[in-house]
Amino acid sequence: MEKTQENRSLSARQALLHKKAVIFDLDGTLVDSMWMWKAIDIEYLGRYGCQCPPLLQKEIEGMSFSETAMYFKETFKLPDTLEEIKQAWVEMSIEKYRSEVPLKAGVRPFLEFLKQEGIAMGIATSNGREMVNVVLESLNIASFFQVIATACEVAAGKPAPDIYLNVAERLGVSPEQCMVFEDVPAGILAGKSAGMTVCAVKDEFSAGMQEEKLRLADYYIEDYFDLLKKNEGRERGERHG
Repeated sequence: MEKTQENRSLSARQALLHKKAVIFDLDGTLVDSMWMWKAIDIEYLGRYGCQCPPLLQKEIEGMSFSETAMYFKETFKLPDTLEEIKQAWVEMSIEKYRSEVPLKAGVRPFLEFLKQEGIAMGIATSNGREMVNVVLESLNIASFFQVIATACEVAAGKPAPDIYLNVAERLGVSPEQCMVFEDVPAGILAGKSAGMTVCAVKDEFSAGMQEEKLRLADYYIEDYFDLLKKNEGRERGERHG
């Protein structure tokens, strides 16, 4: 019999309390930002007279910032260097991160809950360091995380397990003691390949990948309020955490 969402959430809560660390992806997992990257891709490619392919986001899913720049340069025959491509993306995204990107529902109370429980926290993102710093500082959540790693710091981006293993090692926790939160299949596969428990997070951008996410992940949540007790002030309308 297929699990109901309430049962999935209960199972995820129970599993969580047996973990020593939680590792989050950033875009689409902690912050509602995936819409922004599609808009940036369309605008950036438009500068060179290129159309944004409909399956572009799936093609680059999980790639590091540097890997994505290489993909763009080779696929669209761009004249800019890799550093110029990345710098353009940084400039285009920073103001949006500061003013238009909110936390996903329930993130802040969930982070406070993990801190209270003594569960270590890390971030494993495919994004660039400068942008990560901007979004964490603007949303005032940087202090919750003991380790922040970008895929550019390891040998291969997601779905390779490198970045999750890197964060776990730096946290001083074994992979089986970690729970990963991810919003797309490549990230889910990375966490599973690292030997970690993975909870998929609902995101409108990846709605078309719902069945794949449910199949690959150990658990699934609609939002982070699913992992908090019902008497802890669940308000689904509170989109900014």
